Amino acid sequence: MSKPLALLFAFIGTLLLAAISLFIALRMPWMAVLCSLVALGFIGYGFAVKAKIRKKNTRS
Repeated sequence: MSKPLALLFAFIGTLLLAAISLFIALRMPWMAVLCSLVALGFIGYGFAVKAKIRKKNTRS
């Protein structure tokens, strides 16, 4: 995975995790749960992209 792409995934993942804490502090549990699911999906997608790129590079 290229460094800019990894940085993008790390930055957006961190923002999503910070949003969870914000929604907890604002006592909006439904938004915290929604943001948790989005963060989990986004982080999982980042790992899938990394594995796909690694698999593509090992074939070449």
